Amino acid sequence: QVQLVESGGGLVQPGGSLRLSCAASGSTFTIVAMGWYRQAPGKQRELVATITRDGRTNYADSVKGRFSISRDNAKITVNLQMNSLKVEDTGVYYCQVETRAPRYYWGQGTQVTVSS
Repeated sequence: QVQLVESGGGLVQPGGSLRLSCAASGSTFTIVAMGWYRQAPGKQRELVATITRDGRTNYADSVKGRFSISRDNAKITVNLQMNSLKVEDTGVYYCQVETRAPRYYWGQGTQVTVSS
């Protein structure tokens, strides 16, 4: 089992920045990848960015050049630096980890609202 605790998020004006963090605990030695997904009102959950244990990253086209994902393997955390935020970035952001099984675990979600 892996437990995830997210932090960050909130309300920001368009063009602003936010940083999300997610700390994992439990059977963290089984984690092979960590990432962030988001769900806007009335829409399906979608991938934002992922990062593997060896640092390979993948981004949604809509966030490339604006968002940056990073991880701390010692602290078992994954961070998402979000810059140049747009109204369409609004949604609930979820941390997810993939284990070797593979199994997938989700955080409780944190709200990001971009509005003037």
